[in-house]
Amino acid sequence: MSKVVVISSDAMVGEDLNYYKTLPSYQKYFQGGAEITNVSSIYPTVTFPAHATMMTGMYPDRHGIFSNMQLIPEADPTPWQWDSSFLTCSDIFHAAKAAGKTTAAVFWPVTAGNPAIDYHIADYWAQGVDDTTEKAFARAGASTEVLEIVKKHKHLFEGVEREHPQRDAFGMACAADIIRRFRPDLLLVHPANLDAARHDAGVFGPHIDRALEDLDRWIGWIGSALEEAGILEETNLFLVSDHGQQNVCRNISLNVLFAENGLIRLDENGKVKDWDAWCLSNGMSALVFLKDHSDQALYAKVRGLLESLQKEEVYGFSRLYTQEEARKEERFGGPFSFVLETDGYTAFGDFVTRPLVSRLDNEDYRFGQATHGYLPRFGPQPILLAKGPSIRENVVLSGNHIVNEAPTYAKILGADLGDTDGKPIEEILKA
Repeated sequence: MSKVVVISSDAMVGEDLNYYKTLPSYQKYFQGGAEITNVSSIYPTVTFPAHATMMTGMYPDRHGIFSNMQLIPEADPTPWQWDSSFLTCSDIFHAAKAAGKTTAAVFWPVTAGNPAIDYHIADYWAQGVDDTTEKAFARAGASTEVLEIVKKHKHLFEGVEREHPQRDAFGMACAADIIRRFRPDLLLVHPANLDAARHDAGVFGPHIDRALEDLDRWIGWIGSALEEAGILEETNLFLVSDHGQQNVCRNISLNVLFAENGLIRLDENGKVKDWDAWCLSNGMSALVFLKDHSDQALYAKVRGLLESLQKEEVYGFSRLYTQEEARKEERFGGPFSFVLETDGYTAFGDFVTRPLVSRLDNEDYRFGQATHGYLPRFGPQPILLAKGPSIRENVVLSGNHIVNEAPTYAKILGADLGDTDGKPIEEILKA
């Protein structure tokens, strides 16, 4: 009766392992298990689409998550794709529940309101000054019992809801208490302090060692909770990641040019009044949406503008994908018309007024000193570590894909994910 605990350390990469392996919780809970480096992500290499793949075994053209953000051009700030209703397929939580298992999640993206999660603290936060931490998490699916854990640790969270590592310390403390109190068969938890550190100060440097030390300490909390609950020996512990990052030099907002070409109309305060085309940032890629998909003249106008900008080779993108090309070549689908892929050192913004090129800023995790969203074959690559009763010992591999992670968890749990794009990673599983 094996259990599964998955810690997804956002933006952790293979290059981190040299230092991470010197730390005590790695040595206690992962050493001697299975290790996979060069794990491929999906396109775009963005947190919410990647985590949707990691919990469904589907590529984005089947699970439906195309960005962290929703497409609401008039909104400021742009809301995120928090809700599980954005998914167009089932997930590991539903499969586990159908197999009679208990489930839990803490800060796992695209799970708000998921009815198959028994003990749940969604990747969400209070919306506006009149909202509260308890109201927000309750609205997103936290039960009364889980809210007691939230109240116990909310001093770590309130006032720093979107700051790292504080947000991650709160999440991991809550996850440890969920283990102690409920002993779930499946728990997925998502700390993002490594991702934030890279956005803020670059892909590599001393700041990453500090973030790894924080992560290792929190994994110690999880391990201690498993020991206190008496379930460590029956738990398969996974440490995975969703994508890498690359350093960037500038941030370009192509909506400025859309506005200057009449495709976006602004009011006297520079706010969006109406739009025909919109460029939504995915960090080092961008999605171009048309308000009227059936307007062939509009499609031709926008495509012509983008092709002319690409030819000038100064606007930050090296490849223009049509929707059909993105689906065929990269298994990336959605209601967009075009995808713009970075030139390797440019990130994209959503701003509609000049300057066209704006300063690098980590305010919303897309425009810092480093970011992601680019094609998955570039840059440092994610990892997978695992140890437990279902995991083979001393397995070291290079090369796999995040689409195979949910099917692996399902096989350990004896659950059926159905017809997924991924397959269980048999090389790390005992017969």
